[in-house]
Amino acid sequence: MIVPSAAAKTTKAKTDSAQAKGQNPTVKGKSKPGTPKPKSEGSQTPPNAASKASGLAQDLSMLGLEEDRVKRDDSPVPAMSMKQAELIEKIQKEEASQEKKGVSLVVVGHVDAGKSTLMGRMLYELGELSEKEKIANERGSQKVGKSSFAMAWGLDALGDERDRGVTIDIATSHFDTANRAFTLLDAPGHQDFIPNMISGASQADLALLVVDASPGEFEAGFDRGGQTREHALLVRALGVRELIVGVNKMDVVDWSQDRFEDIQDSMRPFLQAAGFAPEKTTFVPVAAMAGVNLANGDNARLRAWYTGPTLVDVLDKVEVPARPLELPLRYPISNVFKGQSAVSAGVGVSGRLCSGVVQVGERLRVVPGDETAVVRTIERDEETVPYASAGQNVNLYLAGIDPIHLSIGSVLCPLSDLVPLATRFTAQILVFDIAFPLIAGVPLELFHHSNNVPATLSKLISVISKGTTGSKQNPRVLQKGVHAEVEISLRAPTQSTSTRAPVIPLEPAHVNKEMGRILLRRGGETVAAGVVTSISA
Repeated sequence: MIVPSAAAKTTKAKTDSAQAKGQNPTVKGKSKPGTPKPKSEGSQTPPNAASKASGLAQDLSMLGLEEDRVKRDDSPVPAMSMKQAELIEKIQKEEASQEKKGVSLVVVGHVDAGKSTLMGRMLYELGELSEKEKIANERGSQKVGKSSFAMAWGLDALGDERDRGVTIDIATSHFDTANRAFTLLDAPGHQDFIPNMISGASQADLALLVVDASPGEFEAGFDRGGQTREHALLVRALGVRELIVGVNKMDVVDWSQDRFEDIQDSMRPFLQAAGFAPEKTTFVPVAAMAGVNLANGDNARLRAWYTGPTLVDVLDKVEVPARPLELPLRYPISNVFKGQSAVSAGVGVSGRLCSGVVQVGERLRVVPGDETAVVRTIERDEETVPYASAGQNVNLYLAGIDPIHLSIGSVLCPLSDLVPLATRFTAQILVFDIAFPLIAGVPLELFHHSNNVPATLSKLISVISKGTTGSKQNPRVLQKGVHAEVEISLRAPTQSTSTRAPVIPLEPAHVNKEMGRILLRRGGETVAAGVVTSISA
């Protein structure tokens, strides 16, 4: 069953009110995934399965709708225009000749570090937020006593977000630099919304980690229990290899070079241990509220000691990952919604293609389940397109399926190459900085893309040595910092009347890297991350 979220209901009420009063404009090109829009929108070589210690080290530790229920749509649907091989060849040629390469960027960091303000200001600097919208946001935020959140309102469109001054859901926007076309995912920083942050980070190629340079604030975010440290580990575990650290609120510390360098010195060893190579980690001093060193670095106090690039300059030169176009289509659903225009009629889903290609007219299978659907429309960056490919964040509008058969965490795939379903599997994991060791039988929460299900650490198979001494078989406990091979079993939710364990669609990492990454959490804390090596049942 698809039920409208409280946020979705709030959005509608706020939107109706805003339309009546002429307030609360939204940013051009911005949407909440799953929120209907009035107009149409837009790898790596798989690791060897036998490479246990090195594979994990390199990948980790180097590391709304029930009331608007859509009826089944049996009207005619378009036919596919190209064969799969022809489409892949066409996309490869287009990508080779593209002037601007597409990149998905997730913005993460400790609560109140200024993530939404920074990105709202940058959208304004780049012309994606108009002067009229900026002024309206300033007036609207002043009326509710939150004038300092005016720029953040460019991204925080939900009523609850504006009322509370924190990001709750993943906000999606689009902006271009000279050489890159970005899909921007603004993730919540508050610990209560870590699942939403994981969903956003799983769709990203690149991460911008925003830290607060204010006295005591950086330390609060970076010390144990702060979200700076956990967010960095999470984005690396989810496959992000390039990181930009935006050291924000430098104006608060009077553009102190010592403060900037102290933050760098504190973070670099941790980030390198987490798996971010030094050459793929860039620190940029900024002041989001004042708009300094975002697109324009013209500030005498900063330029007295900083000769590096602006944030936009760094973004413009980021590496674009290789896309696994030739692997079978894997499209994890991150949201389900109802299309409300002639072009985007029917049930819609949002997400990112992990691999493969998809085109209008193609019939796909929804896993888990036996239902199929035909792709009626594809939207990317607010435009209707005939096809989409790996690495792109798109909305798909489907025909021939009831929305009751679609849910967050389901995967769309070809009828001829289904995603395996698992209730028990083996994985190699890296245990994070946990307060208590892990033992067999401990209950956990498993995160895989937008899916999170109850699980159990059913068996400790071995601890993988970093040296040449081999592995320790059948360990009794897993301490912090160890690499281990474990068996994980899904279990029925405690509130469920059924005792049957759920199934989730996933694949070993050597088959499809993005479909093989997992995170494990317990008691509101991320305890481990890893890659699936085999499916047992």
